[in-house]
Amino acid sequence: MIRSNNPASTLLRPVRSPQAVSDPNLSLRHLSYRPDSERSRERRSGETRFSTTALWGQTNAESSSGAPSFAASSQGVGSTNPESGLTLVELIITITIVAVLATAAIPIARFQVKREKERELRRDLWEMRSAIDKYKDAADKGGFQIKADSLGYPPDLETLVNGVEVQGKKVKFLRRIPTDPMTGNTDWGLRSNQDDPDSDSFGGQNVFDVHTKSTGTALDGTKYSTW
Repeated sequence: MIRSNNPASTLLRPVRSPQAVSDPNLSLRHLSYRPDSERSRERRSGETRFSTTALWGQTNAESSSGAPSFAASSQGVGSTNPESGLTLVELIITITIVAVLATAAIPIARFQVKREKERELRRDLWEMRSAIDKYKDAADKGGFQIKADSLGYPPDLETLVNGVEVQGKKVKFLRRIPTDPMTGNTDWGLRSNQDDPDSDSFGGQNVFDVHTKSTGTALDGTKYSTW
C-alpha cells in the first residue's frame, strides 16, 4: 500500500482486480483504490437488486398458485359504491331542506306584499283627504265661488286634479287620482257630508270623504272600507 500525507487517503483501500489476483507478478499499478463510500453504494445497490428479485419471484409464485394477486385493486373498485350512495342521500336531504324552506318562505312573502299594499292604501287615503281639506279651506276663505249645497267641499275628485281659479291663478290640490292598491283601479268609494259614516252609497252632493271599495280584511282584523 502507498501511504500519502493527505488525511483523505486513509479512507482508500487497495482492491485487486481479477487479473491481479490470478497473477501475483503484477505490479502495484494494477491496484485500484476506491473510497469506502463507493463500496457502500455498491452493497446497497446489490441489496436492492436482491430485494426486487425476491419480490418478483414471490409474485410469480402467487400467480402460479392461483392466489388473487389483485385483491387490493378489486377491493378499491368495490369501495366506490358506498360513496355514490352517500352522495345520493345527501342530495335528497338537500332538496328536502330547500323545499321546506321554500314552503315556509311563501307565507312570509305574501305577508310582506299585503303589508306593503296596506301602507300604500293608507298613504293614498291621506293624500286625497288632505287635498279635500285644502279645497275646503280655500273655499271657506272665499278664494273661489262654490255651490250653495256643497258646503265648500269639492263636487268630485277630478276637480281636485284639474284645479280652480283662485285670484286669477290656477290652483291644483291633487297631482293625480291614485290607484287603489286593493282593487287595482281609480274607482274610489265616496261619501258626502250628508251620508251616514258607514254608508256605502254616495249621495252626490259633495265629496266629504273617500274610502276603498275593497271588502277585504286587514292584518289587524279591520275592514279596509272603514279606513
